Parts: sequence; structure tokens; C-alpha cells
Amino acid sequence: MDIKKKDIRALTKEQLRDFFVKEGDKAFRGNQVYEWLWSKSAHTFEDMTNISKETRQMLQDNFVINHIKVDQMQRSSDGTIKNAVRLHDGLIVESVLIPAKNRTTACVSSQVGCSLDCRFCATARLKRMRNLNPDEIYDQVVAIDKESRLYHNRPLSNIVFMGMGEPLMNYNNVLKAIDKITSPEGLAMSPKRIVVSTSGVPKMIKKMADDDVKFKLAVSLHSAIDEIRTSIMPFNATFPLADLRTALEYWYAKTKNRITYEYVVWDGINDTKKDIDALVKFCKFAPSKVNLIEYNPIDDGEFQQANSKAIDMYVSILEKNNITVTVRRSRGKDIDAACGQLANKS
Repeated sequence: MDIKKKDIRALTKEQLRDFFVKEGDKAFRGNQVYEWLWSKSAHTFEDMTNISKETRQMLQDNFVINHIKVDQMQRSSDGTIKNAVRLHDGLIVESVLIPAKNRTTACVSSQVGCSLDCRFCATARLKRMRNLNPDEIYDQVVAIDKESRLYHNRPLSNIVFMGMGEPLMNYNNVLKAIDKITSPEGLAMSPKRIVVSTSGVPKMIKKMADDDVKFKLAVSLHSAIDEIRTSIMPFNATFPLADLRTALEYWYAKTKNRITYEYVVWDGINDTKKDIDALVKFCKFAPSKVNLIEYNPIDDGEFQQANSKAIDMYVSILEKNNITVTVRRSRGKDIDAACGQLANKS
């Protein structure tokens, strides 16, 4: 009879220690296996070279390691790398390595497809198939760290949850993954180098504040006028700007952390002075920074990048109002790796 084996990385270190004691072995064996699974990122039980053959066989009989596999890697002319990552059940997500002069950033996915319905995003057209497990998120980071060392001669320095999916709709698993990424027993990365980007789920933003998270928050805003935001991000009808603002005020009061707004300016949609004034007003309640992001078309031409005059007007008015603003050029466009383009075309 074939019993479905348990994913060993779903166990805590304590559960692993208990398992070995129950099998008549020493508890510290659980520590050894845990180290192989996380800080050494072993793909198979055979990799665990300081553990006896019999013990490895016993693990093989009881458990699986549901490791991801980089199915396809594409390299852009600007050094960006996109991974099509195959999960244990055959589903695919994408993650991206973005190199800059003095850092390398991993853009990771948190869901297969997406729970939300933003009309300008290719991922939203896939619909959500399932949430990623903590180890599947962790593995994307490990894979990009290896690529960063191999192709850019330095370890990964930053992580953004801006790949496929809405991270706050997979909250528990995202937090568990970050916990492992930042743990000395995992990748020991600083939480200050991690940004979780949300389209704005008010009650989950409040929950993050209550949970005293140490990573940074970015909000995919794109308009501070309800009618316009709802037309491009229909879920805004359920989570209107007033609710989002209340949640962000709560976040700032609790964490004292500056809020970053991700903002794309489109031709004929949000490129007027009225749009900018609304954004300035929305930003005023807490220290914030606006990233104006270059738009990457997703084939049908409905959304077009605004002209440079509109971008300059945004920059000028935001700066006049003492709001930090940066214009972010897209990376990896030639391999569909830029913001909003992750759609498993491969």
C-alpha cells in the first residue's frame, strides 16, 4: 500500500527531533536534518552526507522533499534573469533576479496566478490556482542567490514580494517563508532588506502591524481617486481608498515605518494634475515615498505608458510637496520579466 509521504519541510525542528526520538534515535539527529533542509538547502536525502545510509533510507521511506526545479532560465540583455519555476505538482511560477550596480534583488512569487483582478497585469489573467508553501517561496530565493553568485559574483542582497500573486492573500505562508529567510538557521537575511508589496488588503495590513513584522511595506496604488482605481483594479470596490488609508495610518502608528507607493502613470487614465493632487493628499498622513514605475504593455494595447511630460509633472509636484519620488525604469522587458508581465508564457 502506497501511503502518501509527508513533506518533511512542513515539520518544525521540534517535530523533527521528536520523530527521531520516537524512531529510537537521538534528538540531535533532527537538528542535523533541519540544517540540511534549510541552511544547506538539500534537494534529496542522499545529499545529507553526515547521516548514515540507514537513516537516510528511513527518511526516504517516510518523507519527501518537495523541492522546486528551475525549469527554464532566461537572461536579459540588461543582466536580469527570469526563472520559470516548476513546483512539485507540475504547476509553474516565475521569479526574477534584478541586478543593480551594488545590489541584487530577488522578485519572488507567492501564489500560482493571483487572487486579484488588476486589469493591467498579465498575472491577474491566470486566476489563482493555489497558494505557495513557505518552502516553495524559500526555494525561489535560494535559486536566485545561487544565480547572483554565479553570474554577478555577489550574494543576493534584497527581496521583493512583487512576483505572481497577492502576498497578503497567502499571509501565513509568506510570513513563515520570511521567518526562515531571516532566521540564522535559514538564510540569515535582514528583514529590513525585504519588501512585501500589496495591492491593499486593509485588514491584513492591520494584522501585519499587530504581528510586529520587521520587513518593509509597499502598496501598489496607481490612483488615489476611487473611481479611477476601481476601473483599473476592480477589487478597490471592496477595499476602497478610505479603508486602505485607515489601515496604513494604523500601520504607521504601530511601526513608524515609511510607506512606499508603487505607481504607474498611464496615458489618458491617471496623467492629469487632478490625479497628482489626489496622490499628494493621500501621501500626506504618513512619511512616504513614491516609486513611479515604467509601464510594460501586456499585448492588447488598452494601457499605454504616459508621456514624459506627465511623469515630469508628477515628479515636480511631489517634490514640491516634500514627498520622496523616484522614477523606476523597467528591467528585463525583452524576456517579459518586468513589472506586471509575469504570466508563464513559457
